[in-house]
Amino acid sequence: MVERSEMSRSRSLFAAHALVLLFLALCVAFPLLCVAFSVRPGDFVRVFSNGALCGTMANTALECICSTSISVVVGYVFAYAVVKTRIPLSNFFAAVPVIHLVTPPFVGGLSFILLVGRRGFITSTLLGLDVSLYGFPGLLISQVLCFFPISYLICADTLRSMNPNLEQAARAMGASRFRVFMTVTLPLSAQGMAGAFLFIAVSVLSDFGNPMIVAGRFKVLAVEIYTQLTGWLNAGTSAVLGLVLVVPSVALFCLQNSIMKKNRMNFATIGGKAQFLPSKESSPITRVVLSLFCALVSLAVLMQFAAIVFGAFQKLWGIRTEFTLEHMKAVARFSAEMRNSVAFAFFGALLATSVSCVAAFLVGRSGVRFSRAIDVLCQIPAAVPGSLFGLAFSLAAASIKFRSSAALIVIAIAVGFMPFSYRMMSAVFAQIKMSLDDGAAMLGAGRIRVLFTVLLPVSAGGLFHSFLYDFVRGVGTMSAVIFLVSFSTPLASVKILNLAEEGFWGDAAALALVLTAITFAVIGLGNAALSAAGFRKSAASRAGVRL
Repeated sequence: MVERSEMSRSRSLFAAHALVLLFLALCVAFPLLCVAFSVRPGDFVRVFSNGALCGTMANTALECICSTSISVVVGYVFAYAVVKTRIPLSNFFAAVPVIHLVTPPFVGGLSFILLVGRRGFITSTLLGLDVSLYGFPGLLISQVLCFFPISYLICADTLRSMNPNLEQAARAMGASRFRVFMTVTLPLSAQGMAGAFLFIAVSVLSDFGNPMIVAGRFKVLAVEIYTQLTGWLNAGTSAVLGLVLVVPSVALFCLQNSIMKKNRMNFATIGGKAQFLPSKESSPITRVVLSLFCALVSLAVLMQFAAIVFGAFQKLWGIRTEFTLEHMKAVARFSAEMRNSVAFAFFGALLATSVSCVAAFLVGRSGVRFSRAIDVLCQIPAAVPGSLFGLAFSLAAASIKFRSSAALIVIAIAVGFMPFSYRMMSAVFAQIKMSLDDGAAMLGAGRIRVLFTVLLPVSAGGLFHSFLYDFVRGVGTMSAVIFLVSFSTPLASVKILNLAEEGFWGDAAALALVLTAITFAVIGLGNAALSAAGFRKSAASRAGVRL
C-alpha cells in the first residue's frame, strides 16, 4: 500500500511536470522556432538593402532611447517627490501613476489625438493653433505618459528601501542638501533607475498601440512587422524585422535581470528598517517645485481620462460640442467585441496564472529535472516584443493548420503576461518556509497535494493578484492579438484602433470609456473580495514583487 501511494504521488508530480513542459514547448519555443525557420538569407539581404526599412530601424532606436530616458527621469523625480520630500497631496500623487498603469493601453494614444491632434482640445480649442503633433513628437509625449508609471513604481521602491541614516550622516558632515542628493541619494538610486530604464526600453520596443495611432509617417519596427505581413504579405520580411527587434529586447531583458539580482543583494546588506532615523525635510523651494511638477504630470494623466469621457458625450469632437448619447448608444453595436475581450482576457489570465503557479512550484520547491529550462521559458515572453509573438503564433498555426482564432488569442494573452505571474508566484512561494512542505510530506502528502492543500491556500492573495493583473492587461492588449483576430473573433481594443483610424472619435471614445469602466470595476470588485476574504496583508503583499 505504501509503495502504491508513493507511485501515485510520483505520477501526479510527473504529470504536472510534463504538462508544463509541453505547454512551454508548444506555446513558447515552437512559435519562435517557426519564425526563425521561416527566414531565408535573401530576406536579410532584402531588409538591410532597403533604405526605408533601415530608416525604420533608426527611428525605432531613436524612439526607444528618447522615450525611455525621459520616462525614467519623470518617474524618478515623481517618486522622489512623493517618497522623500513630504509634498502636499502626496497620497493623491502616489495613486495617479498606479491608476494610469492599470488603464487599458489604447487610452493614451486615443486621448492624445483628442487633446493635441489637429482638432484637439488644447491645440485647437484653447490655443487656436492649426498644428499636428503626429509623428515623433506625438509618439514621444504619448509614450512618456504611458510608461513613466513603471519608472515611478520601481524608483519609489528603491527610494523606500534606502537607509536614511546614510543621508543624515552626510548632512552631519556638513554637506548641503543638493550635495547629499548628488553624492548619496542619486548613486544609491542608480541600480533602480537602471532597472527601470531596461524594463521600459523593452516595453517601448514592443509598444504597438501608441505608434499605430499617433506616429503617422514616423515608422517603427513594432508596426512595420504587422504592416509587412498584413499589408504586403511579406512574411519573410516581417520575420526578419521581428528578429532584428528581438535582439536588443533580449539583451535589455538579460541586463535587467542581472541588475535586479544585484539590487536585491545590495539592499539586503543595508540595515533593517527598525534602525532608520526619520528623514529630514527638504527645503520649501524644493517642495514647491516638486509639487508643481507632480501636479503638472498628474494633470496630464487626468486630462487623458477627461478627454475620453467628454469625447464620448460630444456630438463631434472639436466642432460640435453639444451633449449627446449617440456614441454611448452606438457601443451596443460592439457588444461582440466587448464580450470577446472580457472572455478571452478571463481565460487567458486563468491559463497564465495556472501555468505560472505550477511552474514556480516546480522550479522553486520540487527539485524536478529541466527546472532551469522551465525558468527560462517562463520568462522569455517578457523579452520578446508582442508584434513578434503575434507573428510567431500566426506562422505556427499556419504550419500545423490550426484555425481556432479564439484559442490562439487566449494562448497569446496567457503567454504574453505569464512572465509577470511567474515572477509574482515565485516571490510569493519564496516567502513560505520549506518546513511547511516538509511537515506535510511527513504526514504522507505528495508534492502536488502540498501545492494544493498548503501552498495555494497560504498564497491565495498573490494568486488572485496575479489573475487580476493578467485579466486587466489582457482586456486592452493589442500588439500580439492583432495578428490573430478574425471576423468571428473581433476584439474591443482592435475595434477602437480601427474607429480612431477612420475618424470616428466619438464612437472610439465611448467604447474606450466603457472598456475602462469594466476594467476598474473588476479591480474594485477584486480588491473588495480580497479584503473580505482577509488577504489584504497576504504573502503576496509581503513579497514586494516588482513589475
